[in-house]
Amino acid sequence: MKYVKLGNSDLSVSRICLGCMGFGDPDKGGHAWTLNQEDTTAIISHALDQGVNFFDTAIAYQGGTSEKYVGKALKQLANRQDIVVATKFLPRSEEERHNQVSAHQHIEQSLNTSLTNLGMDYVDLYIYHMWDYHTPMADIMHALDAMVKAGKTRYIGISNAYAYQIATANAYARANNLTEFISIQGHYNLIFREEEREMNRFANENNIALTPYSALASGRLSRLPGDNASRRMNLDNYAKSKYQNTADQDHAIILRVHELAEKHHVTMTEISLAWLLTKVTAPVVGATKVHHIDGAVAAVDLTLSAEEIQYLEELYPPHPLVGVMADNH
Repeated sequence: MKYVKLGNSDLSVSRICLGCMGFGDPDKGGHAWTLNQEDTTAIISHALDQGVNFFDTAIAYQGGTSEKYVGKALKQLANRQDIVVATKFLPRSEEERHNQVSAHQHIEQSLNTSLTNLGMDYVDLYIYHMWDYHTPMADIMHALDAMVKAGKTRYIGISNAYAYQIATANAYARANNLTEFISIQGHYNLIFREEEREMNRFANENNIALTPYSALASGRLSRLPGDNASRRMNLDNYAKSKYQNTADQDHAIILRVHELAEKHHVTMTEISLAWLLTKVTAPVVGATKVHHIDGAVAAVDLTLSAEEIQYLEELYPPHPLVGVMADNH
C-alpha cells in the first residue's frame, strides 16, 4: 500500500479509502443489500491487513448502524491512532428548521450521535454530506469550526457540492480565521467525469484532497454488462438510476476497460481504479466481499501509460448531473 497526505492536513492516508455504505442493518435504512456485523468485521480486518487505514461512513448509512458496525470492528482490530475515520452529517431536517434548531445545535448533535455510534472520542474528518440550501453558509462554517476547536473532529471535508460553493465557504473561513475544508468527496469515475470541468482543477490548485465516491460506478466498471451482476446492482434502484440513461454511451468505455484488463492480465477493477488514481488522492471504494479489497489494493501498484489513459478517456461524452447533485436544490 502507498500513503499520501490528505490535502492540507497532517493525516497520512492509504491511497484506497474503504467506503462503508455497504455495512449496516438492512432493516434500518434504504438498502436491503448491506452486510451484518460479522461480515463487516471480516472485510475491515482484511482491509487493515492489506494496509488500508482510511475508512468512510456516515450517520445516514442504514440509520447509523454502519457507524456502529465500523466502530465495533475497528475497536477490535486496530489502534485508534493508526487509522483515519471519516463520517458525515446531513442538512437540517424540515422539522429542525421549523423548531428553530440552529446549525450549531444540529451539527453538534449529529456529531455527538456519530461519536456514540462509532464508540470514539473524535473523528479525523467530519464531512458535510450535501449542501444545505436552507441554512446560511456562515452558520455551517462557524459550527464546524467549533467542532474542531472542541476536539471532536480534527478536520472537515465536504461532499456533493459545486466548486464555487466550496471556494466561497473556504474563502469565508480564511477571512474569519475558521477551519477550512481539506477534502472533497464528489461523484467521479471513468464513466462520470463531470468533476473535471472545474472541481479537479480547483482542488489541485488549492491542495484540497479529492476522495471521490462511486469509484467503480456501483460495479459497472468492474465487470462486463450482464456478467454476474452483484446483489447491489440488482437491488439498489437509486444507484441503478444514476447510470441507466447513459448505458449505451458508457458501454464502449467499459469494453475498453475490459480490453486493457485482458492486456495487463488484471481485473477490470484494477484498470478502472488505476485510471482514477492518476486523478485523485484516495478514491472511496466499497466492498461487500473480502476479495473486493484485493482488486482495489492491487490497483495502487498498476501503472497505465499515457496512451492507455487517453484510450480510456477519448470516448467520454458529457453527462447530465445525477444522484445527489441533481436531486438536492
